[in-house]
Amino acid sequence: MFSLEKTLTVMKRELRDKLLSKTFVLMTLLLPIFMFGILGFQTFLLTQESDEGTTIELVSENEEVLNNIQKVFQERTFIQNGYYKVGYSQKDKDQLQSFLEERRADLLSGKLTAIIFVPNSALENKDVEYYSKNPNNRTVFDKLRDMINNALVETYFEDKNFSQEEIEFAGMRVGFNTFRVSTDKDTEEEGVGNLIAAFLFTFLLYFSLIFLGTMMMRAVLEEKTSKIVEVLLSSCSSKDLMTGKILGTGITGVIQMFIWLLPVIMLITTSVFTLPADFNLKLDMGMIFYFLINYFIGLMTFLGLFASVGAIFDNDQDAQSGIWPIMMLIMIPFFIAITSQNNPDSALIKISSFVPFSSIIVMPARMTLVEVPLWQLFAAIVINIATFFGIFMLAGKIYRVGILRTGKKPSWAEVVKWFKYQY
Repeated sequence: MFSLEKTLTVMKRELRDKLLSKTFVLMTLLLPIFMFGILGFQTFLLTQESDEGTTIELVSENEEVLNNIQKVFQERTFIQNGYYKVGYSQKDKDQLQSFLEERRADLLSGKLTAIIFVPNSALENKDVEYYSKNPNNRTVFDKLRDMINNALVETYFEDKNFSQEEIEFAGMRVGFNTFRVSTDKDTEEEGVGNLIAAFLFTFLLYFSLIFLGTMMMRAVLEEKTSKIVEVLLSSCSSKDLMTGKILGTGITGVIQMFIWLLPVIMLITTSVFTLPADFNLKLDMGMIFYFLINYFIGLMTFLGLFASVGAIFDNDQDAQSGIWPIMMLIMIPFFIAITSQNNPDSALIKISSFVPFSSIIVMPARMTLVEVPLWQLFAAIVINIATFFGIFMLAGKIYRVGILRTGKKPSWAEVVKWFKYQY
């Protein structure tokens, strides 16, 4: 029989052990520092281009194109100060092949970074050829792409009686200033704030589910191998024990997540912090509340799975091999949620935001990037609740049998048979 009193006793024990543990305190305090450190380190890496000393041989079939490229290049500071060294020569396609053979040794040794060939056809399709030992050097591509484009545009319009200003306008990229249209608010310009928030929510869910899930699995393993579980089961049922452990760890996780989200809550509820104009974060407390409810349901679902793995095996090494299917249920939605930043209204993202397990991670990212109808948010919650109860019933059967079972590692076929036992 299920006993609420005994379940609450186990839950209080879990809360006391988890909330007062050094691991909880350290992870709660250190994760924000770690995240800001990672973002700062990433920003530092982006500023360290490490492309000083790049040497380019720029070859063109067309003399006018070559002259215009040289003129555009020589206007750039990083060319003038020798940060990049560029040579220019006019050759046709046949001459290019012999030139590549002559400079092959320099390309392979790194003495020459790349040879860029601009054929006559580039005036029609803007396709150029890049020969290098490292053909994926995005830093070089980003620096030279617009410069070569401007030279091609200038050459193309030279005999068409356009002014220099008109030619420069033709070579400019189109910039998108984005505005969010919503049902209950005025149209407002979109910034990068919600993109960052979507990544933050996705990362926190991914990290917390794995961290607390693994902690649950190891706690069950420890109780099983040290025989503590036999003492606990002498005063409560396996269902009371598992329910109390899941609720206790789930509440601990929500408290921890709330602490991690406090900086975000302060940003959207106070004017203490002034954000850059292009940041423009559009979140409200309703979204934070939904995120926490969704997280609590998802966390309890995965805790049930991790607890059942801990009950099946007798040692950490075997358990590590058993949690990979569960890890995939977290990792695949994580990658889907990350890609939602490209198009949060794609069919893949919409479907994933309703699929059991995937919905837990994908829906919070999606609702941060686009306006999601309320019925879809509620539908996702209902799906996640149904998933939790289904997993809880299956995990309970596995936990009940496995927690007292020792000896030979059971096969998955044996584990499936446990579902048939009366619970």
